[in-house]
Amino acid sequence: MNRVEVQRLEFVLRPSHDRVLIRPFIPGDENQRYRIISRVMSLDKEEVHVRLEKVLADFAGRHHNILEELIEHFTMVKQWTITDAPLSEEQRLLIGAYFTQEYSLESAALFNPSIVLHPDQSELPKGAIRFIISLRAIGEGHISSIVFREGMITDDFTLRLRRPAPYVTQPKRIPWQIYDKTLFTRKLAELNCENNFSAGVLSKLEDQFSLAELSDAVERAKRRAPASQEADVTSDGMLTLAYSNYAVSFRPEQRTSEKAIFPLTPSQSNGIEDARFVLFYDDDGGCRYYGTYTAFDGRMILPQLIETEDFISFKFITLNGPAAKNKGMALFPRKINGQYAMISRQDNENLYVMYSDNINFWYDPQLIIHPTFPWEFVQVGNCGSPIELDEGWLVLSHGVGPMRKYCIGAFLLDKKKPTNVIGRLREPLIEPNENEREGYVPNVVYTCGALRYKEKLLIPYAMSDYATGFAFADIKEILDAMV
Repeated sequence: MNRVEVQRLEFVLRPSHDRVLIRPFIPGDENQRYRIISRVMSLDKEEVHVRLEKVLADFAGRHHNILEELIEHFTMVKQWTITDAPLSEEQRLLIGAYFTQEYSLESAALFNPSIVLHPDQSELPKGAIRFIISLRAIGEGHISSIVFREGMITDDFTLRLRRPAPYVTQPKRIPWQIYDKTLFTRKLAELNCENNFSAGVLSKLEDQFSLAELSDAVERAKRRAPASQEADVTSDGMLTLAYSNYAVSFRPEQRTSEKAIFPLTPSQSNGIEDARFVLFYDDDGGCRYYGTYTAFDGRMILPQLIETEDFISFKFITLNGPAAKNKGMALFPRKINGQYAMISRQDNENLYVMYSDNINFWYDPQLIIHPTFPWEFVQVGNCGSPIELDEGWLVLSHGVGPMRKYCIGAFLLDKKKPTNVIGRLREPLIEPNENEREGYVPNVVYTCGALRYKEKLLIPYAMSDYATGFAFADIKEILDAMV
């Protein structure tokens, strides 16, 4: 068989225990919150000072702006103080410390990478490019979040990765300003939350409404309606949908590797999984980054879209329509015949292409790939957004074979009509070798996207759901090996 030789590189990104995120720690029992705060307030001024100094000596060097975080966490629990008497700054900081924890967000795994050109290509050696890698990080409780790394490829195909910052921080959340009633209603129907209760809530709202207005309308409707499971489930569903559309922003001066996108909404409570970023070019010549990912609440998966222009501010948007389901959605990097296009996997087995006039709504997937070769008899899926070549759209795929072994493959789609498959690798492009077989999920190689540089692909890939390796592959060799 004609197999492509890939060049595995020496770089491996492994999970780190020492990059910790500062998070709220608020016990579920309200009475316990009262008791914790009361115990701190029973300390005299000197004891408060000593205890706070100890906290800062142990933790201030591990975080940016720890004082700001402690005050913010105090603000979250101050309603459980038992007095209206003013508290000193040191009391507020110490109370905040008792409701704060460190979270090692990549202690268990750092894998499923995607890669795109960095928005800043300034001050580089001649011929070099700078890139950003997004990675799925897993920590305590098997919660998935998104972290980032950056690096460059030099003119002679040398890979350089920038050492990650010792700190990692979350962005500030920005409330979503306005919701569109028509789009909101359509998504409620898909979530089986369209009923008399939701209709009553929406009838009190204008065509454009804010989160505060929705919350007020839900509360008023619950007071008017008899207590029922339908009202409770529907109100929770409406607010969950609203909270799933939001924006966040980091500080502009932060390094790429300092940024972590940790689950913030109920739909993400068990993780943000497998982001596939792509640099998307608009018809007017402008560009932005989109990332498709899966939100998981422990029960239901919800396909979502991230939008950013600079990897500083991000919008999170719900994907809608009957075809917006399952995992593995990946956007084409530009419109095709005037429409957005997406690779998708609707049924845990085959691959599809679907089109839309609206990036938020997806319908009518068209089947393009069945499992065909022995290494993919269980299922096929995509491994990131299509890459545009003169010859067509090059798509990396994954296949699952005997012993649930995952391999990376590739196929080629027609440039003008991507529902036509015009080439496909008979054998895997990358399969796990002896150094890559052991991990959280053994015998797996997987990627969420590759980057074209000259005549080669740089492919970052997960090794058994634990760490991330890198390989170069020659594009012409891939195309020549296709059947």
